[in-house]
Amino acid sequence: MIDQVAYLGARVSDALEAFGEFARFCLATAYWTLRGRGTPRRWRLLIPQFYEIGTKSIPVVGIVGGFVGMVLAIEMFGQFQAYGLEDRLGGIINVSVVRQIGPVLAAVMIAGRVGGAVSAELGTMRVTEQIDAMRAMGTDPIAYLVSPRVLACLFMVPLLTVFSNLLGIFGGYLVTVGGFGVNPTEYWAFSRQFVERYDVMSGLVKSVFFGLSIGLISCYKGFNCKPGAEGVGRAATDSFVTSFVAIIVLNFFLAKFLKDLYDLLYSSAMAGGVM
Repeated sequence: MIDQVAYLGARVSDALEAFGEFARFCLATAYWTLRGRGTPRRWRLLIPQFYEIGTKSIPVVGIVGGFVGMVLAIEMFGQFQAYGLEDRLGGIINVSVVRQIGPVLAAVMIAGRVGGAVSAELGTMRVTEQIDAMRAMGTDPIAYLVSPRVLACLFMVPLLTVFSNLLGIFGGYLVTVGGFGVNPTEYWAFSRQFVERYDVMSGLVKSVFFGLSIGLISCYKGFNCKPGAEGVGRAATDSFVTSFVAIIVLNFFLAKFLKDLYDLLYSSAMAGGVM
């Protein structure tokens, strides 16, 4: 019994220590990000990351978004047709894509394609002592390596989410209207009724938090990987798994917060209109 308690205490202590190190890493990243804003050097470091993280992710994000919309249309059309509501299917597909499915799947794809690559790249630099060499030359590796990658994730994940949402909406339209013969005018009319600006903005707000978590987690895992090729591979795997869990957990709390905020704003607007 004593050994079990000691083991549990050691595990809790290790978890708290790891959380403290991650918090220090996040604070250091925030410090160097704010300190170097607007400088020409910042843009020289950012533009290649925009290309690597953003432009190269367009094909996979677009394919996933388009097929998600098509799958939703195929799966839900039968149920809606049974009640004679197939013309309302566009609203359900589009609100599901822009509010929940689009941001989450885009973030997961980027975590798999970008997060693992960033962790492997930084982990290799750590194993080969390139990061230590940068410190010896007076350059802070967080400012030079971490801050541009985190900023690129922060900016590009929302843009890629918009692209994924558009492809998802087009995929649902293609199957529903082109495949099942639903009237396109009614399809878009009910879509306008179902999808509000707040739905679009809530999805983009989620994507900002997803991008920040992907950037911080992937860089942290690469900076703290174990020695050797096995350590680099484990860091890349841990980066994706941890980012995926963070995305799912953040999605739950953000969905709850944004829903409560919408209810608060809507009820306040209704009360003001009544008065």
